[in-house]
Amino acid sequence: MTQLKIKNLENIQTIANDFIRLIGNHKIIAFYGGMGAGKTTFIKSLCKSLGSNDVVVSPTFAIVNEYLTSNSDSIFHFDMYRIDKIEDALNIGTLEYFESGSFCFIEWPEKIESILPETCLKVQIEETDNNERVIRF
Repeated sequence: MTQLKIKNLENIQTIANDFIRLIGNHKIIAFYGGMGAGKTTFIKSLCKSLGSNDVVVSPTFAIVNEYLTSNSDSIFHFDMYRIDKIEDALNIGTLEYFESGSFCFIEWPEKIESILPETCLKVQIEETDNNERVIRF
């Protein structure tokens, strides 16, 4: 298991760059962590590492946002918090997004665990007592 530590917002971009280098060919990445753990903030830095200058926000109500990189590649950002049934995720085309070959960053993947591909990289984000974040994968 690999572990990275975000000590503060000043080093988050460095950690995001390291993460992208370390994940190999994984494109579908599930981020586990409680409310306020920093999932969206880390995904924002990952998008920047991948060359996107788009405004990255949690797709809480939209369920999925698309960001473009400087090469016009898509990055899909999911927030499954409001998904109540697997059918809801299937109806928005989640499997098609997963099969697109684009990066797919998923918040609250617990809601769709049964349809996550075997190749999905599972990442745990935890807040420490001193307000740091530990990323494990």
